Amino acid sequence: MVYIILGKGFEPMEAIAPCDILRRGGVEVQLAGIGGRTIEAGHGVTVQADCTVEQMKLADTDMVLLPGGLGGVHSILASETAMNFIRLAYEKNCLIAAICAAPTILASLHITDGRRATCYPGLEDQMDAAKMIPCGAVQDGNVITGRAAGSADEFGLACLRALKGEDTARQVASDIVYRA
Repeated sequence: MVYIILGKGFEPMEAIAPCDILRRGGVEVQLAGIGGRTIEAGHGVTVQADCTVEQMKLADTDMVLLPGGLGGVHSILASETAMNFIRLAYEKNCLIAAICAAPTILASLHITDGRRATCYPGLEDQMDAAKMIPCGAVQDGNVITGRAAGSADEFGLACLRALKGEDTARQVASDIVYRA
């Protein structure tokens, strides 16, 4: 199971594109809302989550995915439930993925310490001990980071590759006519 944590003000492209790519690849995904199931994203988009963060089950978790958007990032940082879940999932060796401003959440938990990572340009100074790589998406061990909304497809494919392998990621990339 992949849980995509949504807080008010999240960047919709960074949640929906990876969700769609993962589901096309046969991965079970649930959108998990902070503060309820109807979550107002950025840009006037509202999304109906599948569950709340309180309903996430660690035992079923393969990956936790965090979209960016400063409002969404602040919502996650302010949610003790979400932050504890991310920390526990990482300690359980689940895949942890974050894009845009969300890698700063991982930095605050020391998850990116010593790892190659990327984030939204200008937020590198909040990434503490990460080894910053200016690219669309990068995986280092069980941590995947993405740069911004413009790399949401690349990030989603990196997440799919980590879960289902290169062949599945290549097939989905072909199906959506993805071009790097």
